[in-house]
Amino acid sequence: MSAPASATGRARIGARTLRTDRWWLPPLVTFLGLTAFVVYGLIRTFMNQWYWVPEHNYLAPFFSPCLSAACVPGSSHFGQPFPDLGWLVPPPIFVLPFVLGFRLTCYYYRKAYYRAFWASPPACAVGEPHRRYTGETRFPLILQNAHRYFFYAAMLVAAVLTYDTVIAFKGTDGGVGVGLGTVLMVVNVVLLWAYTLSCHSCRHLIGGRLNHFSKHPVRYWLWTKVTWLNGKHMLLAWCSLASVALVDLYVMLVASGAITDPRLFN
Repeated sequence: MSAPASATGRARIGARTLRTDRWWLPPLVTFLGLTAFVVYGLIRTFMNQWYWVPEHNYLAPFFSPCLSAACVPGSSHFGQPFPDLGWLVPPPIFVLPFVLGFRLTCYYYRKAYYRAFWASPPACAVGEPHRRYTGETRFPLILQNAHRYFFYAAMLVAAVLTYDTVIAFKGTDGGVGVGLGTVLMVVNVVLLWAYTLSCHSCRHLIGGRLNHFSKHPVRYWLWTKVTWLNGKHMLLAWCSLASVALVDLYVMLVASGAITDPRLFN
């Protein structure tokens, strides 16, 4: 027997959801994963030490680029335009807002933390606890529209991290060398570029505002490649987030003397 229907034709269902699977598990895992990253990031930012290994030119990604006069000698590859403002304003503060702005306004991350932290909604076909929906039309959520501009900043940061990776091919005698840290930095920068270029803003930048793809074969080819990456945007978002934390932790352990960097050659 069919359920009574309202004037709009929708069934009246008293339960919050009819789903019987573990729909709560993905938002819970997302909540734990993002919370762990935020806690680690805050600790590392205000720890403000053990981020530069001069023997191998390893610079922790959380501190790159290091633009403050508080940066340790040798870690500032692009100068020190900002003064030392004390422990309340460590070097990462000058760059992290742009990186976080790109992540926070990312289409995938919006879905992730809307569900995991705000339960808006917690999952598909599950009622949310909020009485009304206002979308992204008011402050602060209206700032989500700035995602395309954060994309340009993220491109610059990815380029800087690429430079960091290139100079990390430093041997113990000053020549070319490769250590475990070098390999990790290469993997990290590849994942960061893949995540950045798989962004919806990048896809629109390459293939948007065109009426005929046939008249723009190069842009169409690029658009197909970015579209393929875009289909893996969620996976790349998590992998790049984990790789940034892993490389940062590795550099911290090497810089602190807790571990030594295994050298593959030289």
